[in-house]
Amino acid sequence: MLLGLAPRWYALPLLLLGSAGFAAAWMLLALLTNSQCAWMALVGAADIALLQRLSGWPQGVCRAIWAGAAQALILIATNVLIAAGHIGQEMGLRPWESALKIGADYAWLLIRMATSHMDAALYGLSFVLVIWTGLSGRRPAPSAQ
Repeated sequence: MLLGLAPRWYALPLLLLGSAGFAAAWMLLALLTNSQCAWMALVGAADIALLQRLSGWPQGVCRAIWAGAAQALILIATNVLIAAGHIGQEMGLRPWESALKIGADYAWLLIRMATSHMDAALYGLSFVLVIWTGLSGRRPAPSAQ
């Protein structure tokens, strides 16, 4: 068992695929609306909780750690792709093509410039939400007997 991974073999690939797909959807929405759409971080946290619940991942510290890692993946990938998308539009490149061309320092500078205090607060709140949902889960109802 990899860090307490549930016996279902598809739990971790489902989480990674879901995180990557959500990051792509968030990036497209942000580029379409020309804003960061930081509120999507909360939707991403709910998506992670749903994916872990659907895969039967038992609640606990291991689930919370993987949920936090998936949320970090979503936030980093999305912000880099949004920055790369804005730069790539000026050069006629797609976001993933531009992401390969811009350096980490330049991407970090653009992310810092585009992220407001409210965006950072929503990102932090999304981590609290994803850790909380990872630690807690639906417990069976007490028996009426």
